[in-house]
Amino acid sequence: VNTRYITRPGITLLEVLIAAVAATIVLAGLTVLLADSHRGWNSMYNQAYGDVVTDGYVATAMFNAIMRQGLVEGFSIDASGQWVEVQYYSEEDSTAADRYARLSQSNGSLIVEYGALDPRGELSTETVCTNVSACNFTQVGQSVHMVLTLDDGTQSNQVVCCGYMHN
Repeated sequence: VNTRYITRPGITLLEVLIAAVAATIVLAGLTVLLADSHRGWNSMYNQAYGDVVTDGYVATAMFNAIMRQGLVEGFSIDASGQWVEVQYYSEEDSTAADRYARLSQSNGSLIVEYGALDPRGELSTETVCTNVSACNFTQVGQSVHMVLTLDDGTQSNQVVCCGYMHN
């Protein structure tokens, strides 16, 4: 007796189940990969462009600008390093220093106070950066060094810069 099996085209329920499980595993893996890539990108972006990083760049630029316009013989620094003050000319043709700029830390911010020397009085105050947890100024020869620690609770950055008086 010759028995022949007739094969019909189609797939079985077991084959469908195996394909569904395999697709679920691949899809779950891709989801984890995409989520981790997004989290990593956000972390790297914050390390490059976060508040403490940009505040550090701003503080360095402002510190250098103030120090460069200051007079070599017209600056003073607090004995404990809490503030630094430089005197400068308000105009190019001035014969005597008539303005001052004082950098200090106040309420978690680095501030600069601009003022007149004669009579002595504050003209304006500007916030340079926020998230300041520590700031210290030291004098080394004719240069002033600033060590600024910025911390926003998630990221910390320490900025060290040096400024020279050029006038």
